[in-house]
Amino acid sequence: MPSLLRAAALFTTAIVCAVAVAEDTSEVVVEKIKFSIPKSWEKQEVTNSLRLAQFKIPAAAGDSEAGELVISGPFGGTAEANISRWVSQFDPAGRMVKMTKGTSPQGDYIFAEISGTYNKPDGPPILRKTIAAPGYRMQGVMMTLKGGGNYFFKLTGPDKTVAAQGEAFRASFGGKTADESEYKLD
Repeated sequence: MPSLLRAAALFTTAIVCAVAVAEDTSEVVVEKIKFSIPKSWEKQEVTNSLRLAQFKIPAAAGDSEAGELVISGPFGGTAEANISRWVSQFDPAGRMVKMTKGTSPQGDYIFAEISGTYNKPDGPPILRKTIAAPGYRMQGVMMTLKGGGNYFFKLTGPDKTVAAQGEAFRASFGGKTADESEYKLD
């Protein structure tokens, strides 16, 4: 009987946590995509015309800088070309890359997680100027919507900040880690 009570307590806790997470988000629609964005993520004015939306992600304890979520699209290009570009934004020395693929209610997606020293943009994109930012992480998503079009969601910032928001980021567009499988570039 104690096992049954323990299971019931865990189930109840899971439901309470799920409700708390749902209450802690706001629905945000960007073009054809619905997101459940945590209320702590601050919507900002976009800083260039390629961005559809951007959010400031609060810094995790110990990080001095906030993270940033950028949503862009619909653009073309293969998954390989886009993800290779994201990977190349990190210095090869010490770079870690993990890629998975999954399906959300809105479409199929590829999830790339890259960490190491980020070549952080410094100034207007046209200048292609960067500064080395060690201890950074990026979680990038390329989603092909069921109605058509490739959209890109890129969460970048200090390692702890991005890692702390990983599941909330996935949940924001309907992704689930447990339902993903490994993805490899061709």
